[in-house]
Amino acid sequence: MRVVLVDDHRMFRTGVQAEIGQTERTGVEVVGEAADVDQAVTVITATRPEVVLLDVHLPGGGGVEVLRRCSPLMADAEQPVRFLALSVSDAAEDVIGVIRGGARGYVTKTITGTDLVDSVFRVQDGDAVFSPRLAGFVLDAFASTDAPPVDEDLDRLTQREREVLRLIARGYAYKEIAKQLFISVKTVESHVSAVLRKLQLSNRHELTRWATARRLV
Repeated sequence: MRVVLVDDHRMFRTGVQAEIGQTERTGVEVVGEAADVDQAVTVITATRPEVVLLDVHLPGGGGVEVLRRCSPLMADAEQPVRFLALSVSDAAEDVIGVIRGGARGYVTKTITGTDLVDSVFRVQDGDAVFSPRLAGFVLDAFASTDAPPVDEDLDRLTQREREVLRLIARGYAYKEIAKQLFISVKTVESHVSAVLRKLQLSNRHELTRWATARRLV
C-alpha cells in the first residue's frame, strides 16, 4: 500500500511515518510527504499513491483545494487515488467539506497507529471510514436537501481561527490549545486577537457566548 502524508506540521508527519511506515510490519509504504497545497498536488501527481492521508487545514487553500485539484486522479477508473482526512478538528463543517470534496473518510488525530493502518486499507478497498460520532455529521448533512445557512460572521474567520475559537469556547487554556494544534502559544494569542477583532468582541467570555449561541462548542 503506497501512501502520501499531507500535513503542515513536520513533527506530526514524522510521528505518523514512524507509526505506519514500517512496511514489513504494517504493509504501508510512505512514498511522499507535503506541507501545503501546491506541494501536495505535485507529490500526489508524481507518485500516484493508493491513499493520501490529508489534513483539513493547509497553507494554500486547505484540504478541500487539494481534493479539487486532484479530482481527475480520484476519478481514474484504472488507478484511483483515494483520500482519507486526518485532522485534529472534529468540526462538522470540516468533515462535511472534505467528504463533499471527494474524501472517502475522516479520522481525528487521536486515532491509534493500528487503527490508522486499518483505516487506510479499508479506504483503499472502497469503504468509507469515520471516527466515532463524525459519521453522524455526514448522514445529517446528506439527508437534508437544504443548503446550510451562510453565517457571514463565521465566514470571516480562517479555518485555523475557527479551530482556536472552538477550543477557547470549550475552556481550553492557551498552552493546551497550542499543544493540541501543534502551534506556539504566541500563534494562539495572534489567532485569538484576530478572532476578537473580526467578530468585534472584547474578551474570551464574549467569544464563548458568541460560539455557544451558534452551537459551535
